[in-house]
Amino acid sequence: MALSVRKYSGFDLLIIFLSGLVLLFIVAPLLGMLLRTTPGQLFEVSGKPEVMHSIVLTLGVSFSATLVFAVAAVPFAYFLARRTFHGRRLVNGLVDLPIVIPHTAAGIAMLGFISRESVTGKAASLLGLELVGRPAGIALAMAFVSLPFLINAARDGFASVPVRYEKAALNLGASPFRVFITIALPLAWKQILSGLVLMFARGMSEFGAVVIVAYHPMVTPVLVYEWFGAYGLRYARPAAVLFMLIALAFFIVLRLLTHRRHHA
Repeated sequence: MALSVRKYSGFDLLIIFLSGLVLLFIVAPLLGMLLRTTPGQLFEVSGKPEVMHSIVLTLGVSFSATLVFAVAAVPFAYFLARRTFHGRRLVNGLVDLPIVIPHTAAGIAMLGFISRESVTGKAASLLGLELVGRPAGIALAMAFVSLPFLINAARDGFASVPVRYEKAALNLGASPFRVFITIALPLAWKQILSGLVLMFARGMSEFGAVVIVAYHPMVTPVLVYEWFGAYGLRYARPAAVLFMLIALAFFIVLRLLTHRRHHA
């Protein structure tokens, strides 16, 4: 039996060509950085305490910020997906605002919000907490620029859940909270997990907002920038590659867990 061979039109070939250019643009810089870094350089930089400390700090703070803010962000996304109210478009626009403003401006705004002279800073001081120059301040800066990714993904996930399921449960006597926990969350869980992963990934890669709020302790993007400015590209590249590989491995693990949770 002869196998059918798909014929590509001129338009298909054009799309394939353009797609190849886009993929090359994404892969080439990263591949070039990897090829210019030897295993010996990676081993050497992994033995530097300041590098490993910055990587642990970056991953830990970003992960913690994602989990803490998800407690409020996911119900907020559900509210946006299920309620119609005056100013709803404005609220959706405000959610996206941290994405479109320059991240250095976001850092300045966050610094004014959590400085010792601000209401937030004074309230934190009363509790014995310092925000500026501390991991807590880094977490707030990361969350500020990455929270829209979680809210938007969760909102789209809740919007895809048929409303009739929730109405049927309410008619049978279930409370709104129980409907949210037993129907909305399980059915939108894939999109919510994707949003969590995106928020975590965006947070750990943040530089502009974090460097203004807390230059020290150094997260890895700030450390790489300092090394680049002080010692040059050849010195900073191995640290950047090591962080990229560890972050990529962490990201892949989270994606695999997301996939397994969805098919469980």
